[in-house]
Amino acid sequence: MSAFSKFMKQNKILRENTGYPATKFLIDENGEPLKWIIKPLTSKEYDNIRDQCTYDVPVTGKPNMIRPKVNTSKLLVKLICASVVEPNLNDKQLQDSYGVMSAEELIQEMIDDPSEYSDFAAFIQEFNGFTTLEEKVEEAKN
Repeated sequence: MSAFSKFMKQNKILRENTGYPATKFLIDENGEPLKWIIKPLTSKEYDNIRDQCTYDVPVTGKPNMIRPKVNTSKLLVKLICASVVEPNLNDKQLQDSYGVMSAEELIQEMIDDPSEYSDFAAFIQEFNGFTTLEEKVEEAKN
């Protein structure tokens, strides 16, 4: 196999979905937390989400200059929603059962415990190859 052909798509290792118990408040018939199916995002999906969460702000003291700013809370909830395969957060019946009208609202209703939401967000970030703030702090300490 030539060096070039090693880069062909058929040689690329596929990233697989995984299961994660996002909340202890949604359980199966045995009392175990339901595992949600999580998919890895592509670079293209991430870029689209980041673009949706970026806006321009004026630079103080510099007229007509702007800089991009990312709404990190919005980015995080959109990353979570894009990664969740099951349950289907866009299902109207599921949204109706929680009295919401979007996947972003639904995820925050389904996981309404702040520490569970934070843990799930950290898992989604790590699963997609991002380091969390805690990891950066720990790395800075060492």
